[in-house]
Amino acid sequence: MSITSLLATDQIFTKADISSKKKLLEYVAEKAADELALPQQAIFNKLLERERLGSTGLGQGFAVPHARLDNLTRAHACFVKLDEAVNYDAMDQQPVDLFFVLFIPEASTEEHLQILASLARIFSQPEVSQKIRETQSAEDIIRLIEQAEAGS
Repeated sequence: MSITSLLATDQIFTKADISSKKKLLEYVAEKAADELALPQQAIFNKLLERERLGSTGLGQGFAVPHARLDNLTRAHACFVKLDEAVNYDAMDQQPVDLFFVLFIPEASTEEHLQILASLARIFSQPEVSQKIRETQSAEDIIRLIEQAEAGS
């Protein structure tokens, strides 16, 4: 499954005014609730539960908050780009401004791991993250991820 097949332009948010990890997770849960047809609080709780196991901040200003959710038939995602990075307890202790948020059906273990590995390959390329930081266009963000995915 390609990373860009998980993203729709209406699920890319580039103007979020967020000041903390908790606010980011609340924001994502609110935005995803309609898309996933699930209660906002249930989504938030699952995201928070996963973060309590260890930060999903991978480093270089990038994080992959994710949750396994009942009642999903396929993976979904959204992307959030902040103007100001927030403390996210990332592995490199650097603040995070790029978030690829993943929602996976409860039983999709292999697919989940493949998606996370692809995201790590794509966003470990500093030039990809930098180009994404320089754009405000959802279409450009999808195009940049697609190009990076094809090249990785």
